[in-house]
Amino acid sequence: MKSERARLTGLYGGLLVLAGVLLMGVVYLLVSETLYANLMSAVVPTFPLEGQNIEYAPAIRADALAETEVVDSANTKTMQEVTNAAGDAALSQLLTVSGISLGAYSALSVALAWWMAGRVLRPVGVITARARRLSGSNLHERLALKAPPGELKELADTFDGMLDRIEELVSSRQRFAANAAHELRTPLAVQRAAAEIGLADDPTPEKVARIRAKLIDTAAGSEQLIEGLLLLAVSDEGLHRRERVALDETGAAVTEALAADAKARSITVELTTRPVTVVGDAVLLDHLVHNLVANALRHNHPGGTVRVDVGPDGLEVVNTGPVIAPEAVPLLFEPFRRARARLHAPGEGAGLGLSIVASIARAHGGEATALANPDGGLTARVALPRCVADTA
Repeated sequence: MKSERARLTGLYGGLLVLAGVLLMGVVYLLVSETLYANLMSAVVPTFPLEGQNIEYAPAIRADALAETEVVDSANTKTMQEVTNAAGDAALSQLLTVSGISLGAYSALSVALAWWMAGRVLRPVGVITARARRLSGSNLHERLALKAPPGELKELADTFDGMLDRIEELVSSRQRFAANAAHELRTPLAVQRAAAEIGLADDPTPEKVARIRAKLIDTAAGSEQLIEGLLLLAVSDEGLHRRERVALDETGAAVTEALAADAKARSITVELTTRPVTVVGDAVLLDHLVHNLVANALRHNHPGGTVRVDVGPDGLEVVNTGPVIAPEAVPLLFEPFRRARARLHAPGEGAGLGLSIVASIARAHGGEATALANPDGGLTARVALPRCVADTA
């Protein structure tokens, strides 16, 4: 048997046939136990013995009748022969009818078992056929199995849920690849235009210097984008090493490193830290804090503020800035998503900051969330379940 349907048919059919055989055996035994006594009870009154008293009991079989006190031995022998012949004929007929019935019952049982197995396995066949047809062009199709609640219905719903996740993952990867190609193509186009147009017709030294500076800035932006893509890929792979990291010290070091940038933008940075230790990758956690604070500085306005709070609950960065629509906040955690259209301004960033933060948080078993502030700006939080207050 090479198919599950054949195996189930053999199992169901075999059980039904076995039940039929047992039922026929029980009926045969019960009938044979009482048949001869019942026949003797019916036969004895048909043989009247004049002047004699025949002692019999309805429960006594015909072959035991000779042990009773019977005067007429000839009639007794005749009664035994009639009873035995009638009983044997009845049992033989019972076996014949039971055998024919069992054969018909077995054939019907196998047919019903085959039909029932096919009906039970139909959702599995649908799932198998759909899985074979799956490709990048039809990931939107779903089983949507209409069946009563049960294991197979749950299996079909689970399969549909898996397709939802796969479709979302594939779509996300496709968007990421397209956006990455677009982001990388833009600086290359700028570099080519600067080289072909700016350096044409024997340019002056001043013009060459300007083109040189433009090419260096563009190359630096491309390098930053590539580093962000590599960091995003590394964080998506999970943690390869774990160590105890003082998150409060990391926050203080990052804030100090970005102090010059904050001063150049006329932004006030307020830092609040409480001793806390996190088990994770020190390099990735440094990038997480750096990206949050740098993102808060970049998307701010002169005279604004950035509040950094590090504690047992994780990390919170609150910044002032332009008003952001609440429905647009979740999209900021996707690669290359920005609250405003790209202006190609220096230091604008590649749009990977919050997506890298979310990826690093997931790698550490945490979660990154954000809320739009009513007066403008963003409140970003990173909750790390493995944060433990340092009691030392």
